[in-house]
Amino acid sequence: MTLVDYPTFSESPFFYDRRAASIPETEDGIVRAHSAPRVAYCHPKDVGNYHYGERHPMRPHRLELTNQLVLGYGLHEKMSMHAPRRATEEELLEFHDADYVDFLKRVTPKNAQNLTRDWTKFNVGDDCPIFHDLFSFCQQYAGASLAAARKLTAGSTDIAINWSGGLHHAKKGEASGFCYVNDIVLGILELLRHHPRVLYIDIDIHHGDGVQEAFYLSNRVLTVSFHKYAADFFPGTGNLSEIGSDLGKYFSLNVPLQDGIDDESYISLFKAVMEPTITTFRPSAIVLQCGADSLGCDRLGTFNLSIAAHGECVRFIKSFDLPLLVLGGGGYRQSSVARCWAYETGVLAGSALPDELPSNNYYEFFAPDYKLHPPLTGKIQNLNTRQSLERIRVTIREKLRYLGGAPSVQMQEIPPDLMGFLASEEKGKEEREGDEPDSRREGKARAGDLLEREMGGMGDGMGTGPLGGARRRTVRI
Repeated sequence: MTLVDYPTFSESPFFYDRRAASIPETEDGIVRAHSAPRVAYCHPKDVGNYHYGERHPMRPHRLELTNQLVLGYGLHEKMSMHAPRRATEEELLEFHDADYVDFLKRVTPKNAQNLTRDWTKFNVGDDCPIFHDLFSFCQQYAGASLAAARKLTAGSTDIAINWSGGLHHAKKGEASGFCYVNDIVLGILELLRHHPRVLYIDIDIHHGDGVQEAFYLSNRVLTVSFHKYAADFFPGTGNLSEIGSDLGKYFSLNVPLQDGIDDESYISLFKAVMEPTITTFRPSAIVLQCGADSLGCDRLGTFNLSIAAHGECVRFIKSFDLPLLVLGGGGYRQSSVARCWAYETGVLAGSALPDELPSNNYYEFFAPDYKLHPPLTGKIQNLNTRQSLERIRVTIREKLRYLGGAPSVQMQEIPPDLMGFLASEEKGKEEREGDEPDSRREGKARAGDLLEREMGGMGDGMGTGPLGGARRRTVRI
């Protein structure tokens, strides 16, 4: 037996054990878990067939490349595969303004200028163009995130994946940064119906400003974003000083980084921040946004991360064995994005993938190396000094002290998932009512009025019944 003299814990700078970054953690060992985590993979049909425009960096086609690699590696045999339905208009209204959802529903490339007052309203334009079937695209990726969240709350899966989601810049009443509907916020709101505390983690190179803004006043959602922070880099937010407000003070943590951060520095800082955060906040569910524009050689990104380092962050969060919703995000070099998300699907499914890419319909996209782990690192100078990273780590640890432990949530009855139920039953109800006598239809109308009062007018906040009150207490935070 060969003994390897690895560096000890105390020999590493900042008391960081390099073995965690350099030695891959094998899923298949001599002693295995009594039950492997169940993984659900959500991929909306045709979600990769939409097109932002010829010169736009966002390419939904990357989702098809990812799916082809997942199938080529045979990962579909280790997960439950789902093609979820589209989100309904009512489901989008759980977070977004009614006039904005109505605009997305009606807008087309031909009438866009009239509806947006010369492109100024709703922040559409160059970054967020109006393209054919825009609303259908939003419904598909948002519906997949909602379906994934519902599988977690129902206990039918332990890990749910939706690579088409993760569009973290969209605001309540406007588009932003290639994002139109914030599926992350919708998914978190669904999780909050069952889970007292949800942790949101963002490893996209851009700051997760839309999600942070949505829960800036809440102590039930703690947001952590690792991103590049510079005055001339979108969205220009995410400084250390942004910590939340009112009840949500200290429940927004930001890790601002500079160009060129490498694998070892990123993994070291990620683990040094996330372990005490999870221990202190004690979430009952985690949402992980895996934007791949933090990889090296991205068209818009300026980091030096490899696919293995990006996946190590996913592996580390998975190791806490909490209900986990994994979403996509940015990523503007299609071949790198597909490789990264396929590799991380393997990490989540507990399957080691060979470096040689399998044969698939888009095999030529991965030329010239045709490998799962192409060289992506060392292209940009690392401007992150040890002193600056240590200062960030100490600052984050200091802020965690102010949380005072995990916030408590009052116990209450969980309302039924009426949105999901009504969406699937609506068509059948209309068909049945067409054959009923007038008197029976009137009775159903009165029952509908009662439901309207119980639900508080589906969002007008005026309901007084027990069902409406329970829903407002759990969703509107």
